[in-house]
Amino acid sequence: MSDESHSPRAAVRTAAVIPAAGRGVRLGPGAPKALRALNGTPMLIHAVRALAASRAVSLVVVVAPPDGAAEVRSLLDAHALPERTDFVVVPGGESRQESVKLGLDALPDGYDIVLVHDAARPLVPVDTVDSVVEAVREGAVAVVPAVPLADTVKEVEPTPDAPEPVVATPVRARLRAVQTPQGFDRKVLVHAHETVTEDVTDDASMIEQLGGTVVVVPGHEEAFKVTRPLDLVLAEAVLARRRANDGF
Repeated sequence: MSDESHSPRAAVRTAAVIPAAGRGVRLGPGAPKALRALNGTPMLIHAVRALAASRAVSLVVVVAPPDGAAEVRSLLDAHALPERTDFVVVPGGESRQESVKLGLDALPDGYDIVLVHDAARPLVPVDTVDSVVEAVREGAVAVVPAVPLADTVKEVEPTPDAPEPVVATPVRARLRAVQTPQGFDRKVLVHAHETVTEDVTDDASMIEQLGGTVVVVPGHEEAFKVTRPLDLVLAEAVLARRRANDGF
């Protein structure tokens, strides 16, 4: 056993919260987005396995639809998951922010690092998860994985039912597309959820509002968000490539 296993950093425990209460209307009618099948397995199960694949993650809290906690528990029981990882299911709220807060409330003592991960990012590689955890262990209070943008971005003045005038063209080299899991010092994230009441699009922005520093680590192209039907096609292709490369 290496000396690192006895170090204070190695002793820091990490939990992951996966909000999976959204309906996913852009994927069309049917089951909640997180429960849609991807290669025959619900996206949520892929996401849970992706987080549990990291040896740093010893607990995964899944925040289910308010009326779907029993169904999600059954799903977890029906699929093979790493035995070294504990799993908890709690009912969520009406908004993502509320659901994450409920997930945080369910965390037992002894976890100093919290990852928040979108169930709709089922294919995030374990190396990305580990990079986020390591950055928090190194002292960052908030960490997001992100990738450079391939497209030029225009800021516009939203104009319903008419061409939208361009207001500005941000410098692309300074922009990043943010992914998950986002990693946090637990106390900092809990404080943010107790303080910031307006809706936000991600948890890191809450830390920014309170004056905290958020740092970026490299994300991965396979950690994309499955939002539209075309994303499902892309996700199936990624899984097929992985099966071919891994020989199963």
